[in-house]
Parts: sequence; C-alpha cells; structure tokens
Amino acid sequence: MARCYSDAMRRCQTLPKLWLISDARNDAGLEGALRRLPKGSGLVFRHYHLGPDARQARFDALARIARYRGIVLALADDGATARRWGADGIYGAPNRLGRPRGLMRIATVHSLRELAAAHRAKADVVMLSPVFATRSHPGAKTLGPVRAMLIARDSQVPVVMLGGMTARRAHTLAPHGWAAIDGLSRPGAIPTGPVRSIDPDSAPGA
Repeated sequence: MARCYSDAMRRCQTLPKLWLISDARNDAGLEGALRRLPKGSGLVFRHYHLGPDARQARFDALARIARYRGIVLALADDGATARRWGADGIYGAPNRLGRPRGLMRIATVHSLRELAAAHRAKADVVMLSPVFATRSHPGAKTLGPVRAMLIARDSQVPVVMLGGMTARRAHTLAPHGWAAIDGLSRPGAIPTGPVRSIDPDSAPGA
C-alpha cells in the first residue's frame, strides 16, 4: 500500500477511515475481526498487557493477516520499534510521537489543548476520545458529540473518533473516520458502506 504520510500530504485520501484498536479484552477475536475489516482499514496494536517478547510475537501473528488483507498497522510504541517490527505508523500522546521518517503518526487527543500539542508535533492523524461512554473507562467523563465536533472543527489534520463509536454515530458526526475496540470486534459490527470524510462547512454544529 502506498504511503502518503508526509507533512505535505497529511490529508491524503488513503488515510484509513476505519480503525480497530487492540486490547486484552478483544484479543481472542482479533484474527476474525481483521478478516472482516474492509481493505484499507487500520489496526492500532496496543496490547500493553503483554511482556516484550510475547507482545512482538502477537504483533507478528496479526501483521501477517493485516498485510494480506491490505490493512494499515500502527504500533503503540516508539518509531525505532515500529520500524523494527515493520509497522506503518505509531500511536501515542503528542509529546511521545517524535518525528520518525516514513511512519504515520497518530496522536491521541482528549481536549483542545492536546489537539494543539498534536499540531505542534506534526501528527498526521488525531484520534479523539472518548466521544461516548466506553467500557475502556467506565464512569469516566465523555466529550459528547457536540464538544467532539467542535474540537474536530479546529483540527488541521484528519480526525478519527473513538469511544462508544458505531457506524451510525460516525455517519451522524461525519469525522474523517472512527475507531473502536469492542465495536469492531464482534461479527456483524463491520459497516458495509464507506465512512464519508468530514466537510467543515456542513458538519453538525453546536
């Protein structure tokens, strides 16, 4: 898959619109989920619960399926590790992304302040969360759809929304794309149609 993650092409149309996020709780179903994802989707591999060797082995096993299926791989780690493991990008807080050449940079963002930090870090994509209530952080405060859209409108790069997201909610909010852990791990949860890109002039407002 051709890469388009340079500063000059940050809004390239081949940036994935659908992202599966790995976690301990969806690990058993990841192979099936990857096989159901549309070509050109993305996988963010986290698996923080595993030790270094087991984590790399699990990444390698999933990477074989992802590459066969044409799925972009982002690793929650540093650029050197991502290159060594053969990932296409890195995922993390803006101040931990660095400037690794040839890798897509996905910045995790929860506020306007963190969005500004992502811009300074020259992130290629921001992953904004939590938009809705999520099992990852039960009882935690959410952004809500209105505030999430207001933050997305200030973004200089594509926004992927995470946290209780579904295809229906993504269609309503119209971000660049959306991501999920449980929401993309279950059979029947994968959307059959494309997720439309954000149009700042027609997106829902406050």
